[in-house]
Amino acid sequence: MASDAQQAVVVGAGVSGLTTGVCLAEAGWAVQVWTAARPQATTSMVAGAVWSPVFSEPVAKTLAWTERSLREFRTLSADPSTGVRMASALIVGGRSGAAELFGVADARNPVELPPQARLVPDLRPADPTELPDGFEIGFHATMPLVDMPRYLGYLSERLTAAGGEIETHPVRSLAEAADAAPIVINCAGLGARALLGDDTMRPVFGQHVVLTNPGLERLFLELTAAPEWICYFPHPQRVVCGGIRIPGRWDTTADPEVTERILQRCRRIEPRLADAEVIETITGLRPDRPAVRVAAEPLGRARCIHNYGHGSSGVTLSWGCAHDAAHLAADDSRSDGGVTD
Repeated sequence: MASDAQQAVVVGAGVSGLTTGVCLAEAGWAVQVWTAARPQATTSMVAGAVWSPVFSEPVAKTLAWTERSLREFRTLSADPSTGVRMASALIVGGRSGAAELFGVADARNPVELPPQARLVPDLRPADPTELPDGFEIGFHATMPLVDMPRYLGYLSERLTAAGGEIETHPVRSLAEAADAAPIVINCAGLGARALLGDDTMRPVFGQHVVLTNPGLERLFLELTAAPEWICYFPHPQRVVCGGIRIPGRWDTTADPEVTERILQRCRRIEPRLADAEVIETITGLRPDRPAVRVAAEPLGRARCIHNYGHGSSGVTLSWGCAHDAAHLAADDSRSDGGVTD
């Protein structure tokens, strides 16, 4: 990279890699994003994808990252070309599901809500008469909903407009990236398991069914710790329906029985989906880790900034983590940088 600007290689072109690349490029860095798959072929492409509260470790940091991302998505929602909109939402669950996510047994007492839930715009209890059969607790809200095909295209264009480059370049080792730039940003997602030998990384299989949109605008999300749940995310031309989580599964082959269960559950909640055409079934592996890692460490003569392990919250955490990663890169470029984690 022949440039007088500070140079960085970002490894990975999913939502975390592109967002981090944008933050660096717009701060004046010469950025190359190296990726084994183009953005439209990454796991991010098959996400739902909705901003929502995050309760994973490290809790204080994920709260701050979630809040920062919300501010960014609010701004982006003013421009339809980004694929981001502030969508009406109905969030439902049994008492155990609501207690797990919102920390309350009584939805009518918002004072009890934890700070993560208090971030949710326009969060208010739903009347029991507004809830589908089988659900005891519900909330109305307004949440950033992201049409990932458009959004990844928007991020790619924003990156190149700021002078960054996206190169199809599979990375065999982070040392290879360190030979090209003094700062390496590791946004490899599940690939960090092999690149770093990080055995705490594990895949969590997910499957969505994509339907034509019969005119839906409000998203629906069930809160539960069960491995399968009901959710649908309406975008202008399609509705993404789910969901399922299978920890430890590497096989990305779609399961027809899962597809049928998703369709049955979603069509029970929203009858208009019964006449919607199935466009495709999509699958992906969420990059799960006990704690999100945004940290700096030496990499030979270079420095590596890690930004991975977001699990199912990659979109929600994307801007907060990207800004912190960019700040760590800037700090390291001005000093010999200590290890942080």
